[in-house]
Amino acid sequence: MTMFDTILIANRGEIACRVIRTARRLGIRTVAVYSDADASALHVSLADEAYRVGPAPAGESYLRGEAILEVAARSGARAIHPGYGFLSENAPFARACAEAGIVFIGPPVAAIEAMGSKSAAKTIMEKAGVPLVPGYHGENQDAGFLRGEAERIGFPLLIKASAGGGGKGMRVVWQAEEFDFSLAAARREAQSGFGDDRVLLERYLTKPRHVEIQLFADNHGNAVHLFERDCSIQRRHQKVLEEAPAPGMQPALRQQMGEAALAAARAIGYAGAGTVEFLLDEDGSFYFMEMNTRLQVEHPVTEMITGQDLVEWQLKVAAGLPLPCRQDDLAIGGHAIEARIYAEDPSRDFLPSIGRLAHLVTPAESAHVRIDTGVRQGDEVSIYYDPMVAKLVVWDSDRAGALRRLQKALADYQVVGVTTNVGFLGNVAAHAAFAAGDLDTGFIGRHREELFPAAGPAQDRTLALAALDVLLRREEEATRAASRSTDPFSPWNRTGGWRLNCDNHHDLHFLDGEAVVSVTAHYGSGGYRLDLPAGSVTARGQLDHGGDLLADLDGTRVRATVVRHGNSLTIMEHGKSHTLVIHDPYAPTDEEEGAGGRLTAPMPGKVVAIMVRAGERVEKGRPLMILEAMKMEHTIAAPRDGLVQELNFAVGALVHDGAELLSLAAEGGD
Repeated sequence: MTMFDTILIANRGEIACRVIRTARRLGIRTVAVYSDADASALHVSLADEAYRVGPAPAGESYLRGEAILEVAARSGARAIHPGYGFLSENAPFARACAEAGIVFIGPPVAAIEAMGSKSAAKTIMEKAGVPLVPGYHGENQDAGFLRGEAERIGFPLLIKASAGGGGKGMRVVWQAEEFDFSLAAARREAQSGFGDDRVLLERYLTKPRHVEIQLFADNHGNAVHLFERDCSIQRRHQKVLEEAPAPGMQPALRQQMGEAALAAARAIGYAGAGTVEFLLDEDGSFYFMEMNTRLQVEHPVTEMITGQDLVEWQLKVAAGLPLPCRQDDLAIGGHAIEARIYAEDPSRDFLPSIGRLAHLVTPAESAHVRIDTGVRQGDEVSIYYDPMVAKLVVWDSDRAGALRRLQKALADYQVVGVTTNVGFLGNVAAHAAFAAGDLDTGFIGRHREELFPAAGPAQDRTLALAALDVLLRREEEATRAASRSTDPFSPWNRTGGWRLNCDNHHDLHFLDGEAVVSVTAHYGSGGYRLDLPAGSVTARGQLDHGGDLLADLDGTRVRATVVRHGNSLTIMEHGKSHTLVIHDPYAPTDEEEGAGGRLTAPMPGKVVAIMVRAGERVEKGRPLMILEAMKMEHTIAAPRDGLVQELNFAVGALVHDGAELLSLAAEGGD
């Protein structure tokens, strides 16, 4: 049994780059695939070869198993690593690989099939003695029958797609009146995401932790677990912060959960990397949720505390080699936390943010800081794929040290061009309850007020930095222009703000949200006096070779980054950022929209459902339309009582960000 000489990576983004790094270290040649949207992507440039497999939509490219197998044949790849998502848990694709003589770097087809349906998986786990949350996971999918089962289980309950994962096709139902609407929504999302609209029902635990066990098995009868990860910090039922080991985990409970995970693996004849996910209740009881028959997004925290490369383990097991370690060889060393950096707007219910990464600066990598990413500055975050920008992983000898490193690394993470969750993650990391390890899946909702502070106006310090940056860059431009002049004695070539018979000053105007804020800069020898809303400050500074602003504000030295993106200035300092727009008060403005009632798309997407008709009266909060973007559904609700005047799109239509979806006349309007 020998290691592969060439593998194909049937994925994109950070996981494709992650697999390439390990393969390169092992001397394995890599083949990438890409869609039209990813022709210039990082994973394409890192691989030894790359092949186009179709247009941008995943269904026409990364999900085309036959096209990927054709590339494998053309490139001479002996094995295919599916990453996660896409075809990673697709049993027909794994079977097609075997039929083509290609090794699928994942578990046996039978194991994928056994765990591919959450309902069937729970039946298998029940027989294996793995504890289950009370619920219904049978084959009867009649809506009336499911409603009856929901009433038997009791509310609140959880509707979950039988196939797939990642929070898609999942709805919490708090009372019986919500069940029918939630069931329909979960089914649509499940059908769209997995091609299977079957669901299961579970009792919804009100304060559980999400704790999962990483396991590995080979084809020689060996199996081990690599301890646990706590993945309780979630939004939209998707993880955003994960850590290992789980805070407060006792050795006896760790052993029980590890043994339960291995029992699950043995029950389906497992081989390769897998994760068994559990809900851990407050009383120490734990219940099987699902088994992911692939590598998880959060696998780096396990690697950081064990010193093992799990992708290398995958390659060895797929090549027929035994596991590199026995259970007794594995130990926990230190603590690791992973933060998922997403292009999304936390203040708008985490809606995806689309655009170009105009500025991207990350913390320096070291033994304590790791960044897994698939993007570079200048790349586009598109509507077609998950909006993850990177995974920021930190490690230290204990949780307190890891948390300090996480806070510092988040403060050093700079992204301009799209809205990100970096500030939100910083708020979580700084929260006293998170520091205390008081975690559960409802953490974000419970601490919403502290985690989503209202955005305040720009402080004088921020305005001073913005003004100083503008003035210094104008000075640079004036100096360049003067150097090109043929008359070095001309007063028009002076760059110090000279004016004839008047105060040498300049008025700068910024839009801060909807407010116009003015700063008057008076030129002086070696600097400026800036008149700010709360008073004046003496300011001087310079731009360093990297473009950072080195400022002196009344004797206080400050380093900041100010990024110009169009007419916008994003001022970043100590992990905080604020965006201002350079404003010309004399420029004509667009006519303001009246309050009369246009409802626009909050992001690019596809219309998947319309729940109203033109001419229908609706009440505030009534669902009007549902958009699908980034594989998730987003409900457009009525902002007030009114009359639906016109529907501008039909089901199936693609809409751009800001598109007017429908018009809603106010009550009493024309």
